[in-house]
Amino acid sequence: MRHVLGVLLGASLALFASCNRSQDKCELDPAVANVKAPVELERLEKPFFQIKNTADAKRFLAEHPLFANQFLQRRQFPTDEVLAGTLTRLATNVGLQQLGRQTDSTFQDSEKMKGDLQRMFQHIRYNFADFPVPPVKTFVTGLSQDMFVNDSLMVLGLDFFVGPNAKYRPNVPDYILRRYQPEYVLPTAALAISSKYNKKELTNQTMLADMVQFGKSLYFAERVLPCTPDSLLIGYTNKELAGINFNEGKIWAHFLEKKLIYNTAPFTIQKYVGERPNIPEIDKTCPGRVGAWVGWQIVRKYMSTHPNVTLAQLMADKNAQHILTDSRYRPKPRRAEK
Repeated sequence: MRHVLGVLLGASLALFASCNRSQDKCELDPAVANVKAPVELERLEKPFFQIKNTADAKRFLAEHPLFANQFLQRRQFPTDEVLAGTLTRLATNVGLQQLGRQTDSTFQDSEKMKGDLQRMFQHIRYNFADFPVPPVKTFVTGLSQDMFVNDSLMVLGLDFFVGPNAKYRPNVPDYILRRYQPEYVLPTAALAISSKYNKKELTNQTMLADMVQFGKSLYFAERVLPCTPDSLLIGYTNKELAGINFNEGKIWAHFLEKKLIYNTAPFTIQKYVGERPNIPEIDKTCPGRVGAWVGWQIVRKYMSTHPNVTLAQLMADKNAQHILTDSRYRPKPRRAEK
């Protein structure tokens, strides 16, 4: 495993040398509002950029041991002196300092961030009572890591999400880059947390298994962020989303006619559920990852026809075939209006 700070330092020195669901009324369910999910939010950008020398860096490490051990991977360094030196070089890097100021300007409202996180955590705990709410730290990672989540720590790499006005942006294609804006922080976090509960039959290597797996993650995000537009959950433009919604039957027909559902070829599966700007095999306007979107619609149909199935039961269900069969998912192609 590559050190987070090693990646961070290398990247930094090189770098710096709409919506299907109604948004009209979105109120917190009283049952969810009663769930206790206190949020411990700590902004580490300011103390990080106050580091001027290795003594300051060692003090930073001593004051934030959980962050140092888990996110900075302290134990992967031969000594704290080496880690402190790396931190000092980063904190005093002029380009990273500039990105830090832009990050701070974009995410000034810590109370709003804390409230948004709390509502998401309340929804998760409402569905998964044993969910351990992790302390949340924000940080400027030098565009090395956008999100870190486990049971004991969440780190939000806010410099990834500054948006199009940032002087420095993640080095990814434009169709991925548009998902790195402020409004995508919570959807990214929700999708990351979903992996804790999203079970899969490891021996099932079909495209259907991957489609349903992604669909369950998106459905999880939808349920824990009920006020968030579909476009933000999956990262499509409103135009793309309108297009695939209208052509859902045509897209599903393509999967059936090409016998893709039970295909096990990794390259073929990747073409439909992996990152791509579009899927010309269906249509040049069809966005990438449409297999994940179809999986989401399958899961939605399954849950709408089985209202007694809980979110926890859905996420624990490893049987993709069972979910597809019992969903009775059969969208019909539609004709465009003349």
